[in-house]
Amino acid sequence: MSAWNTDQSADFRGPLDVTRAATVVVDAQNTVIGWSLGAERLFGYPPQEIVGRRLTTFLSHSPTPSLLPLLTHYRGNDIRAARHRDGNEVIVAVDGCPLPGAGAAERVLVATELKNLRLWDSRLALLHGLATQSPVGLAIYDADLRLTWCNTAFEREIGRPFAEFRGLRADELYSEGRFVTKGHPPTLDAVMRHVLDTGEPSLDLHFLGRPPSDPVTEHLWSCAYYRLQDADGRVVGVCEDAFDISDRYRAQRRLALLVEAGRGIGTALDVVVTAEKITEVSVPAFASTVTVDLARMVLEGEMPATSGTAAMPLVRASARSADGAHTGNAGAVRSPVEYAAGSPQDRSLSSGGLVLDNTTLVVPLRAGNGLLGLVTFVRDAESATFDGGEVALADELVARTAVSIDNARRFTRERTAALALQRQLLPQQLPEASAVDLAYRYLPTDDVTGVGGDWFDVIPLSGTRVGLVVGDVVGHGLQAAATMGRLRTTVRAFAQMDMDPVELLSRLDDLVAQSAEEQWGGTGVPDGTQADVTTGATCLYAVYDPVSRRCVMARAGHLPPAVVDPAGRVTFPDLPAGPPLGLGGLPFESQEIELPVGSLLALFTDGLVEARDHDIDHGLDTLGRVLGDRHAPLEELCDRAVAELLPSGSTADDTALLLVRTRELDTSQVVEWELPAEPVAAGRVRDLATRQLHHWGLEELSFTTELVVSELVTNAVRYAEGPIRVRLIRDRTLLCEVADTGHTSPHLRHSGEDDEGGRGLFIVAQLVQRWGTRYSHSGKTIWTEQAFPAAEGPHGLRSHAGSPSQG
Repeated sequence: MSAWNTDQSADFRGPLDVTRAATVVVDAQNTVIGWSLGAERLFGYPPQEIVGRRLTTFLSHSPTPSLLPLLTHYRGNDIRAARHRDGNEVIVAVDGCPLPGAGAAERVLVATELKNLRLWDSRLALLHGLATQSPVGLAIYDADLRLTWCNTAFEREIGRPFAEFRGLRADELYSEGRFVTKGHPPTLDAVMRHVLDTGEPSLDLHFLGRPPSDPVTEHLWSCAYYRLQDADGRVVGVCEDAFDISDRYRAQRRLALLVEAGRGIGTALDVVVTAEKITEVSVPAFASTVTVDLARMVLEGEMPATSGTAAMPLVRASARSADGAHTGNAGAVRSPVEYAAGSPQDRSLSSGGLVLDNTTLVVPLRAGNGLLGLVTFVRDAESATFDGGEVALADELVARTAVSIDNARRFTRERTAALALQRQLLPQQLPEASAVDLAYRYLPTDDVTGVGGDWFDVIPLSGTRVGLVVGDVVGHGLQAAATMGRLRTTVRAFAQMDMDPVELLSRLDDLVAQSAEEQWGGTGVPDGTQADVTTGATCLYAVYDPVSRRCVMARAGHLPPAVVDPAGRVTFPDLPAGPPLGLGGLPFESQEIELPVGSLLALFTDGLVEARDHDIDHGLDTLGRVLGDRHAPLEELCDRAVAELLPSGSTADDTALLLVRTRELDTSQVVEWELPAEPVAAGRVRDLATRQLHHWGLEELSFTTELVVSELVTNAVRYAEGPIRVRLIRDRTLLCEVADTGHTSPHLRHSGEDDEGGRGLFIVAQLVQRWGTRYSHSGKTIWTEQAFPAAEGPHGLRSHAGSPSQG
């Protein structure tokens, strides 16, 4: 039961109504001479105990001290403290009036508990709010279905005073509307007549129409109808609740249009077909006429110049209108188009931005900094103009179309682009690294383009560490290579942010899980289908530290690496697999192993070990046997692995192989100190660093290094807690690392002339070659690199005695 009818079901008499309130009749001396049942219920006295006694027996003249915080009047009624027969105090609201005529009765008093009066007032406020403040339109129709009452919201929708449309039927008010939901009578009158006849309410009916207050724009209402009856059960009419859900309706239509556009636009690598798709999707759902005009160079596969766009020659690529006129692949489609000066299209070409002119919306087709053409949306004079949400929708539709048109344009130049990709997508020369010796082989399946979907990379990291990557994209050829290039670039960017393997794969997985069209601008395939080669890609990422000789690795659906110890024993670590990129469902996990100096790490793709004539286990066994020759140089091992596993020289799948032989930094190259987080730590570390640089013969770097370690340690003392670790590494550069327990990222900032601090990190950044921050579970490490003086160089590299250096 609701709060409304818990106490007084369907009773609209107020609590001070004489039929409900406590009624007391008194004479001129305030002696009780009349006592109602309501008075007995409120005060507890039966008539025989109270009649003949003074009014003050149970009712005070004025509020007692306990009532001082309360008002002494409420809505014109006196607020009194009454004494119940059982001794409890009752706060009551009292009203009264004199009784004229002869007789002892002087006046009648009515009383009720103050809380009842306030509850009644809250109910009246509810009714008043529904009538004047509710956003829901409320209307009451009589048994003849003629309007007898409405609230302010309903009157506002009609746009006229209520007196002017009282007595009209609903179908007369909304003559051109219609229901968009099914399973009920077709008209408003029919729905209400059904409710009157059956008593069954009709809920959540969606009615589409134009209210008299806004005859141009269609609105959608969620309506409910229910029968009204009086206290005796007689039917008196129907109540209508109508809530305007037009904004939600338009948002759903826009979303549906985007979904439809996602299905059609970009499914074919043909410029004209793509242009036709946007006109097909947009007419008539979004506009009555849509035209697509493109730069002639786009149809020829070239990119128009970024300047002088106002004079750019355009040709008609597609046009469609709601009346059925449509030009598709006919010869007239490629006819030149010229726009008058000052027209919306001319203004859009001149400004490079969208132009809204009454019922015409012109949106430029942009790809990067280039202008490919224009899309013009036109609505007829009877339709509403484009609102802000529709302008944004048109911009999104055109942006998707521009991506697809640009992809189709690029497809005509695939062969030329492939040659450039071959030089750009894979490392042509591996970086020199103190941590490892390297060798690799890359064999794409596509002999025409020379590129494929497999990739590898070697990424120098801070602290002389090195990141090792191998990955495999679904598919072959240019499309897989383009996706591979994006993944490789992303991995390299994440790696250089010093992410650990688990975090790197997790972030890469998040990117790949997004729509290929939104994230990458998918290129599609020639048969018109959309190919998402990013989802399902696999990757293995490892980080090797030559100082600790430890390697941390994680994989996303990729084969584990082969590890060969200095004695020639081959193992494949039981590394948690993790799901392929973009599939989600399971977290990535890492594994850390210690690699003795001279260990061999082999990262490879499945194209090397899997073939039609043997299973993957046979391939892994063969690879392990080849790699077990610990005396062979890395280049020889690469050649032998390819020769034995791919004897024909061709492969059914792209193949990548990266061989890594580990080194160790000599202990003389690394020095580390742990200092308490105290202000004196900065001075102490300056002395320690200076002595170490003198020992290494790097006195020329003493001043800069003193300043660097002093500033970084001072910041650690000021902003972090716990011990501070300082490490100097002499490698190909001088590395300085300061680690603390904080996780706050440092930022460069320009201090004012009056600031006492804030310049330290800025000064450090100007003095060193590079600097950065990496994070761990225990805190962060800020590192810097300084170039050696011209006569100096790296020292102390150690590799396995039986393994010649490949660096």
